[in-house]
Amino acid sequence: MANPPKRRLDPAERARIAELFARFEAAEGDPRTELDYSSPYTLVVAVALSAQATDVSVNKATARLYEVADTPQAMLALGEEGLKPFIASIGLFNTKARNVIAMAQILIDAHGGEVPLTREALQALPGVGRKTASVVLNELRIEPAIAVDTHVFRVAHRLALAFGKTPDAVEAELMAVVPEPALTRAHHWLILHGRYTCVARRPKCEDCAVADLCPSRHLFVSA
Repeated sequence: MANPPKRRLDPAERARIAELFARFEAAEGDPRTELDYSSPYTLVVAVALSAQATDVSVNKATARLYEVADTPQAMLALGEEGLKPFIASIGLFNTKARNVIAMAQILIDAHGGEVPLTREALQALPGVGRKTASVVLNELRIEPAIAVDTHVFRVAHRLALAFGKTPDAVEAELMAVVPEPALTRAHHWLILHGRYTCVARRPKCEDCAVADLCPSRHLFVSA
């Protein structure tokens, strides 16, 4: 991704953004993914499975799956056909099963059965793109990253934190304006805010802790 664009923030806008994240922190100081995991390996598998699927549906599938296969070795022994019944309720499960088994093979052959925790190595794994790598690295507090899904994209625009037309553009803008102390947690705050408060159709402005700081509030709240 290109370097974040330089955005000139006047003192008032810088203070507004700082207050936004101060309030998010006050509400939830240590936000974490809602995906269930117990190791870097189960995390990267869960995140890969979550593409175009809900965390709830992934957690239901992995609760059973991880009882029998929570390491690359056990996953490879399960095999593609053995894996499919566990994840058949998740969208694109055929492709995801193929990727998860291929990933297990590479982890065993090239990384001693351990998940490599660098962006370049993660993104080289089957089924792991930039967004998945960002979620893993950020969740494990290895690298500040903001993975832009539909929730983050929507909230970033509504809160006037970013104006880009693509997820990559929004990510770059967010990385440039989010206060540095908040960078490792901003992804979770924004996604949870979008998932439970600033929802797509009818945002819950009356329950929003940052409503008075939101430039979009007038679009949803009657005068």
